Amino acid sequence: MEYRKMGKTGLQLSALSFGSWVTFHKQIDDKISDELMGIAYDNGVNFFDNAEVYAGGESEKMMGRVLSQKKWDRTSYTISSKAYFGWRGKQNKPNQTGLSRKHLTEACHEALERLKTDYLDLYFCHRPDKTTPIEEVVQTMNTLIQQGKILYWGTSEWSGVEIMEAHRISEKYRLIGPSVEQPQYNMFERKKVEGEFLEIFKNVGMGTTIWSPLASGLLTGKYNDGIPNDSRFTLEGYEWLRDQWVMQDKINRVQQLGAIAKVLKVSTASLCIAWCIKNPNVTTAILGATKKEQLIDNLTAVQTLSLLTPEIMEQIEGILESKPKLPEW
Repeated sequence: MEYRKMGKTGLQLSALSFGSWVTFHKQIDDKISDELMGIAYDNGVNFFDNAEVYAGGESEKMMGRVLSQKKWDRTSYTISSKAYFGWRGKQNKPNQTGLSRKHLTEACHEALERLKTDYLDLYFCHRPDKTTPIEEVVQTMNTLIQQGKILYWGTSEWSGVEIMEAHRISEKYRLIGPSVEQPQYNMFERKKVEGEFLEIFKNVGMGTTIWSPLASGLLTGKYNDGIPNDSRFTLEGYEWLRDQWVMQDKINRVQQLGAIAKVLKVSTASLCIAWCIKNPNVTTAILGATKKEQLIDNLTAVQTLSLLTPEIMEQIEGILESKPKLPEW
């Protein structure tokens, strides 16, 4: 496993990490999550990602149960939570969502309880909150750090302008600003990481814990011939994943990427994850496997990284940048 500094901090995260979005409680149970987290940890993964909204808090409870059973040295891994959406769904009342001091603080306490831990290594603002002053957000996160409840705080799916405003406020009031952003990044979603955030990486030094490196599974190639019955695309409430990703043009590109992977003697998934961590501004790519074989294959991306020569990267770029073929009428 390769370890990378999270931006300008001293924290080292494994280039590949393991997350629970959609999978925990929705697709896998305690036994499977225990096995998968064990495989990840034994292969050097030291970052496990979670959030209050995942499965309405059940995802954090499941991960907490697994961690308490594993009895790993707490100093050997990092764990995160994210707050904004709340965990009660449609039952959320005022102050049970957003980034107010009240919700951020209470959500942190709830996450600690569910995850069965004394502190969070990373605590993310899961989305920007237009209704809460950024000063309140920065001050609250700074307080949680001073109290020892969190070690680092970050943002998720914030714009470059919003991130820089948080840093401006933190500098003005001599507070601790965000040190990491969690954006979506994969071969089909590149704009923020490769464009909007470049000046932030250069001037501020933010780390990134990217999600969906396989575009919700599309980049594995498993949707090339249709949608399998046991995939996350079939889950109730996640239809937007299918609507967003399953498009014939993208599938055509995945098939071409598969041809490159075949020549390199690796899986399409391993190739696409390796492409993500090839970017020096990516601290870690969060994996979301549901099967042992799937996770073991995904973890090979660290070795596949060495196969991505300038020539291979040029071939990949040619596929990604090529104009889609127009249908014949």
